[in-house]
Amino acid sequence: MSSGKGGELIPSSSELDLDRPNIEDYLPSGSSIQEPLGKLRLCDLLDISPTLTEAAGAIVDDSFTRCFKSNPPEPWNWNVYLFPLWCCGVVIRYLILFPVRVIVLTVGWIIFLSCFIPVHLLLKGHDKLQKNMERALVELICSFFVASWTGVINYHGPRPSMRPKQVFVANHTSMIDFIILEQMSSFAVIMQKHPGWVGLLQSTILESVGCIWFNRTEAKDRETVTKKLREHSQGVDNNPLLIFPEGTCVNNQYSVMFKKGAFELGCTICPIAIKYNKIFVDAFWNSRKQSFTMHLLQLMTSWAVVCDVWYLEPQNLRPDETPIEFAERVRDIISVRAGLKKVPWDGYLKYSRPSPKHRERKQQSFAESVLRRLEEN
Repeated sequence: MSSGKGGELIPSSSELDLDRPNIEDYLPSGSSIQEPLGKLRLCDLLDISPTLTEAAGAIVDDSFTRCFKSNPPEPWNWNVYLFPLWCCGVVIRYLILFPVRVIVLTVGWIIFLSCFIPVHLLLKGHDKLQKNMERALVELICSFFVASWTGVINYHGPRPSMRPKQVFVANHTSMIDFIILEQMSSFAVIMQKHPGWVGLLQSTILESVGCIWFNRTEAKDRETVTKKLREHSQGVDNNPLLIFPEGTCVNNQYSVMFKKGAFELGCTICPIAIKYNKIFVDAFWNSRKQSFTMHLLQLMTSWAVVCDVWYLEPQNLRPDETPIEFAERVRDIISVRAGLKKVPWDGYLKYSRPSPKHRERKQQSFAESVLRRLEEN
């Protein structure tokens, strides 16, 4: 603002454009403020300090952005002694390990397809046998994927069993979470529909184990998926449901809010905690910056993927508990076991802007604080 005659504060045109939706609608017409020229009082600084603190905190320490930021390890090849060792490692990883891993994965696909196609086509009408063989083959190809990363996976706790009205929920870092869990037990996963070759696998092979796909941009898909979830959870012969209630990939250091859908089904919830060790590679998949193909290449050119998986004690909805409170309680259990920091954010904000209502509440709060200051003067 600029100071006019008589000490009247006159806002500049740029400030008017910026603040019109926030303040002007709430100010009385013709108001003026008399202030001594050239003096800045302590109370003025105290009035604006909460706003400045909130703005600076959002810039310097944005807890939402940090949830979806890849944090590679510090470089260790910084001197003349270590750099030659790093170069040798690059040669080994890219020229020796990577070709071997490609061969392993190719052999795995040849074995899988040569068995899956006949089973899928020739065993129609023998539903139980067909399902069992397709489950075993999907577990097999997932094992080949893990082998192509030289995966070192430590499983803790009893393996999940096939029971009706049982849902498994886990924190989510990458699509490889599903592969790591699927190689041990066949799950029917609830997952976002992807384009390209991943989408082709979803619509052909993975549907054989009862997987359910959705598109988060389609509002009608939510009702359809909820109906399919209820029907699937009641089936005796269906694979256990695996749901990632965060709804998006988080960088394995934080946990965002769990969606309540899985906790409204009236089923027993079996938490699974997944924690990746970044000693060799960061397994976080930022789908907005990297395709899944490039993500797999990154894993296949690393030394190894090291991961711990904990199958935790099943939980049920308590009599005095809402589904949202139930979801938060399960998130607490998973976060503590995996060493994740809880943050009060909705992961879907990663794909959309904050709602107008949220912005209007902030504008209203700021305008009311300005009005109180004007009334005091």
